[in-house]
Formats: sequence, structure tokens, C-alpha cells
Amino acid sequence: MRHAVDLSGRVAIVTGANSGIGRGIALELAAAGAKVVVNHRPNEDSERRAAEVVQQIVDAGGQAVAAAADISREDDVDHLFRVAADHFQGLDILVNNAGIEQPAAIQDMTLAQWQKVIDTNLTGQFLCARAASRVFLNRQAPPPAGEAAGKIVFISSVHEVIPWAFQSNYAASKGGVSLLMQSLAQELAPMKIRVNSVAPGAIRTPINAPAWNTPESLASLLKLIPYGRIGEPEDVARAVAWLASDDSDYVTGSTLFVDGGMTLYPGFRGAG
Repeated sequence: MRHAVDLSGRVAIVTGANSGIGRGIALELAAAGAKVVVNHRPNEDSERRAAEVVQQIVDAGGQAVAAAADISREDDVDHLFRVAADHFQGLDILVNNAGIEQPAAIQDMTLAQWQKVIDTNLTGQFLCARAASRVFLNRQAPPPAGEAAGKIVFISSVHEVIPWAFQSNYAASKGGVSLLMQSLAQELAPMKIRVNSVAPGAIRTPINAPAWNTPESLASLLKLIPYGRIGEPEDVARAVAWLASDDSDYVTGSTLFVDGGMTLYPGFRGAG
């Protein structure tokens, strides 16, 4: 059966692709025909999980390679993009997914906690977007009609618009991602480079397991989700695949919220 979108022959980098949402995105893009660079942090556990993602793609008949890089480090980002060039001779899609949390009350939050989240979630996405833009802008020939010279998809969060107490560093980073994405979309659109975001809500991943792994915590979480279920990585991955495909060629500068209605202020239901 034909996949919902066609990314045959395209090359994609997915940052933070060894687990959670990033893993789901890597698998979805590969299923659509893309060759995928599976980025992971340079440590043994992340390397093992990235290798498992690569093997799953290869076993399904796709092409993938793992690439260790801390995206908050400029030299590591340069290495990541060299892997794409060396293994797949190009790049068509960047999915800026890697992100972390370091929660703390503001009076207790250390500068190191603040900086680590900003460095990964915002500066890292800038570094990767800059590297991808350089590749796309150096293309020798303009793309055919109906195709972009390159696509960048940021993974943001509902917390680019919803304040998050005790996660001020995370919310600030995602608010920054929102305007970074829009500014790059405005700047790069004349060169036929499309830039968009997907903003997930509550997704069933290991990073937020305490919010859903007991009946009590799940029931509390569902009060915030009008659609009545927690999201799955595949929900986000399908949205990313569409934005990375030519089916969305007239879409740039947009944020697609994949949140089951979390941004609809469900606390006001019946009280308007």
C-alpha cells in the first residue's frame, strides 16, 4: 500500500531521533521513502537506541545512518551535516526535534539549568537550521515547480503559547522557537525554502511518563485535553511527514498544533 505522503529519494536529518517523538518521526519519514540520518547524543545509551532505530528502518527496506552530535555544540552540528553529505550525498529535510527539560522553581533554578535548556532547545535548533539553510541555498539549480529547495520543520510545543510554571526555561525556549521559525520562514521563502513548526501537546513518551503512567495521573492529564486521549509519537510524525512533503508546498511560517485541543483552554468549558 502506498504511504500517505511520498518522500522517495529525499534525505532527512532528524535530531534527537533515538527515542520518543524523534524516533517516531524518523520511522515515519523512512516509511515514506526518505533516507534518514538518525541523530543522537554522544553517549552509550543513546548510541544503542539510535542503532535500534536504524536497524528497524533497514529491516523494513529503508536507508538510515546514525550520527552522534550534541546539537548545542557548533562543531558537532557541522559533523552531523557532514554525515548526511557523506552517506547520502545531500539534504532535503531537517527536522529540528531534539529538546530537553530541566524543571525547577524560579528561585531555585540555577544558571546551568537555564542555560542547558536554552542551549539545546533554542540555540541548537538555530545551529541546525543555519547549517540546513546553507546546504539548501547552495543548490546549483532551482527546484521544479511545486517543490521546495529545502524544508525545515521545528518541533516546538504547546508551551510556546501556554505558560508553564516551574518550567520557565523550557517555555522560554519554545517561545523563542516560535519566532525563530517565523523569522526564518519570512527570510527564506523567496529562495523557496519552507520553514514550519509542529507543536505537540501531551504525547506518550518516556520524558513525561509520570504524567500518564498511572490511572490517576492519566485521568488528571485528560482534563487538559478536550479530545479525550493522550497523543502518540505517530500523531506528531504524520504531521511532520506532511510538512516535509510536496503536498504542503504552499505552507510556510505555520505552526501545526498536534495537541488534542490542549491550546483551546479546556478549563473554560461551560464557564464562558
